Amino acid sequence: MKEFTFKINGAEYKCAVEEIEAGKTQVTVNGKVYEVETEAPKAAPKAAPAPKAAPAPKPAAPAAPKAEAPKAAAPAAGGVQVKSPLPGSVIKVLVSEGQAVKKGDTLLTLESMKMENAIMAEADGTVKQIAVSAGQNVMQDDLLIVLG
Repeated sequence: MKEFTFKINGAEYKCAVEEIEAGKTQVTVNGKVYEVETEAPKAAPKAAPAPKAAPAPKPAAPAAPKAEAPKAAAPAAGGVQVKSPLPGSVIKVLVSEGQAVKKGDTLLTLESMKMENAIMAEADGTVKQIAVSAGQNVMQDDLLIVLG
């Protein structure tokens, strides 16, 4: 069972989600139990397996150190990371990088289970990084925005 606390338009909702069986989920919101039908997420297309490489010949002399592969962009250092409280789809990003925001300002709108959820700034700051775009699907705890 997973438990969440949502704040929607200033009202706090305590939710617990438990999958009963495939396609059916029990959701408890502020003590009231709902049984809902769920749809399995659509699977991403499978990539073709990579061809196997021939074994590399042994070097005659000691090899120079290998260069590391480039790493994915890390979130901006020293910022407040705003993460997705639940899985869903980004409907609108309402801020831009460099924009000053106050605690409680709506940063973006996330749709989950046919409900729109306002994702708000957790602190005053400046938008350092926007990690998502409108139409993008996100999972719980995915990075959305970094504030500095």
